[in-house]
Amino acid sequence: MTGLRTGEVAERAGVNVETLRYYERRGLIAEPARSIGGHRAYPPETVTLLTVIKAAQGLGFTLDEVADLLATRRRHRPPDLQARARAKLAEVRGKIDDLQAIAGRLEEIVAAECDSLTDCRCPTPIVPASPYR
Repeated sequence: MTGLRTGEVAERAGVNVETLRYYERRGLIAEPARSIGGHRAYPPETVTLLTVIKAAQGLGFTLDEVADLLATRRRHRPPDLQARARAKLAEVRGKIDDLQAIAGRLEEIVAAECDSLTDCRCPTPIVPASPYR
């Protein structure tokens, strides 16, 4: 039986062995054939698939989203990557907006030299006043 062993696949794809096994358990990659000695024997395409998975994660897609993209492809249907990329872009831009708002608040705290969450000289209180006071 020919095929790549676990360590070879992991090294070529730039992942660790535990990641490879985790993706196998999640169904992202197919369970490989086994050698007579019980060793996993992955087809060479597994390296390409792992590279695709890692690239998708690098673009912000979750493993669940990657699994869905791969499952769509396996059903011989186009994964509609454009729509998914647009949705992911909108999500990322929303996170950027949120982070910029957080950065603005932190800049206020630093500028006001606040040492307390409850007693700060910021223009906007860090902790809103309780309606029960």
